[in-house]
Amino acid sequence: MGQQLLTISAVLVGAAMTYMTNTLAERRRLRHELHTRWDDRKLDAYGDYIDQVRACVFLASSLYQHREGLYEAERSEQDLTTELAEATRLRGRAFERIMLLGNDRVVEAGHEVNAVAQEIDWQATGRITGTLAEWRQRHRTVFQRINAFHDSAREDLGVFGRVTGQQHPQRDLLLPPTGQGQDDTGNV
Repeated sequence: MGQQLLTISAVLVGAAMTYMTNTLAERRRLRHELHTRWDDRKLDAYGDYIDQVRACVFLASSLYQHREGLYEAERSEQDLTTELAEATRLRGRAFERIMLLGNDRVVEAGHEVNAVAQEIDWQATGRITGTLAEWRQRHRTVFQRINAFHDSAREDLGVFGRVTGQQHPQRDLLLPPTGQGQDDTGNV
């Protein structure tokens, strides 16, 4: 009888240990799955936001260059203004996802991108004035801030390396050159 109780006790202890091990492993798997799912959503949100920022910058560039006579656009100024307004709305929606999913550094980096991107929008639409040199500097600044946003997002996602470090060379903007005989202010 004592031998049977010992055997039954050993089976029960083994079953309990198996149950506890499986439960802990399942919890760990679910926690990892949840973490991965949030990282996937963050990555999508971060990428979508930068796509929207870049779309606004490029639409603003088309509008500005058309308004300043740097080149004749295929669309009217009104169409470009309407497209820029819609792109700005989409950029705002994309930033709301950043505010929901990003950590403090990512959100702050996004605010810094938005501040300069909005200046570009305003200069393109004529809400603020500025020289061509100021226009170009705003573009340099927004892309520097985008790179800083990338660094913050990479850190949040646990991706090693930086895009603003020594290995990432300084590049100038891909903006049209000033007209012949003109400086960045547009003067001859």
